[in-house]
Amino acid sequence: MTLHDLSQIYYIRRELTDCDARLSALRARRDAGAASPAIGGSPGSGLPSSPTERLAAEITDLEAIISAKRIELIHQEAMLTRYISSIDDSLTRLVLTYRFIDCRTWRDVALLVGGGNSEDSVKKMCYRFLERNA
Repeated sequence: MTLHDLSQIYYIRRELTDCDARLSALRARRDAGAASPAIGGSPGSGLPSSPTERLAAEITDLEAIISAKRIELIHQEAMLTRYISSIDDSLTRLVLTYRFIDCRTWRDVALLVGGGNSEDSVKKMCYRFLERNA
């Protein structure tokens, strides 16, 4: 498992946050009765012909994207949890869980792990583990 693989949960969550914000804005426009500017859509073109229809289509598309990202997040979390569970050292498991599943800062990881660990020490522990097991 690479650092890139481990970091995917963080980035998927960020994508979901951004998509949720865009969806809220679209729903607010819809609820306010506002529509997006006309972008074409002549009869028979296959595109929604009114601004209201286009807005509804955007909302539906974004809801589908969010749903797919949530499923992707569930799969990534399960895969990462299985990987971390297979690690022999419990301290390393804690560090990786706090950092990559809980998406905590290195400072938070050090505080949660305790034992006088600093953010640098838990970070080094993580990166050394990844180098040894690459």
